[in-house]
Amino acid sequence: MDLNQPPQENYANPKTCFFHVLFKAAALAFYILSALFFSSFVIIFVVTVFLAALDFWVVKNVSGRILVGLRWWNEVDEQGESVWKFECLDQESLARMNKKDSWLFWWTLYITAVAWVILGIFSLIRFQADYLLVVGVCLSLSAANIIGFTKCNKDAKKQLQAFASKTIASRMTSTIQSAFSVV
Repeated sequence: MDLNQPPQENYANPKTCFFHVLFKAAALAFYILSALFFSSFVIIFVVTVFLAALDFWVVKNVSGRILVGLRWWNEVDEQGESVWKFECLDQESLARMNKKDSWLFWWTLYITAVAWVILGIFSLIRFQADYLLVVGVCLSLSAANIIGFTKCNKDAKKQLQAFASKTIASRMTSTIQSAFSVV
């Protein structure tokens, strides 16, 4: 997850990238511009939250899998405990993921949350508690994806390290066994 500079290759999944950005931009744009066209807070709330929910679903279930090879969900076990579940592609497939797709995925994930925080600050400054509610819901959905994918990414790195350690140990064991079997 190198966020410093966009890679110079082309997008491998331009349609997925488009929809990954579309609902984020639509939710933010509608929220910002809605005051110009609508006087009803209910319409602003419903449409903005609906667009943010579409973004949440697309990121969690589609673009996360395709652009970075990660998937997460949260379950409640028999004891009532919340359990995070993670899936990632195999290590070879993860290594072949398009760097530009990955860069776009991570940057837009974080930038969207920052934009909602800034809009929340404006709502606080203007004493608009109702609009703060809209921002809070949208920020919560955005933060859930950030937390889920960050945990999933860390889990994928742990799996990679475990796989590498296991492979090295297996090779060393077979090398040692073959060395002693020669004698």
